[in-house]
Amino acid sequence: MPKILPPKPLRWTIHAKEKMNHYRLSEGRVRRVIHSPERSEEGIAPETQAFMQPASLTSSQKGKRDWNQEIWVMTKDVEKDRLVISAWRYPGKTKPGEALPDVIQDEIQEGIDVGEQVV
Repeated sequence: MPKILPPKPLRWTIHAKEKMNHYRLSEGRVRRVIHSPERSEEGIAPETQAFMQPASLTSSQKGKRDWNQEIWVMTKDVEKDRLVISAWRYPGKTKPGEALPDVIQDEIQEGIDVGEQVV
């Protein structure tokens, strides 16, 4: 599992802004996922990192933390900045290292392809 990276100024791709609007995610929420992730993994693209945080916690019978929706953010470090490539809500609970569904992978690949278009 990749280590959590030190804070850097964030830059946003057009794709990331569109996905944040689509999934109703604010910049502050995305920043919180990046700075306080529940889990971080290697991104599906080279030299990227993905961060996950539960959208909201639900109660479980055994007192364990549980959730049914996750927020994911994929970033890439470029020069002195951290580029936010994509952000999305995942309707469910992923297992560490589990591959993402093809639909989400296609959306992310689209964001990587236009990743140089920065807001």
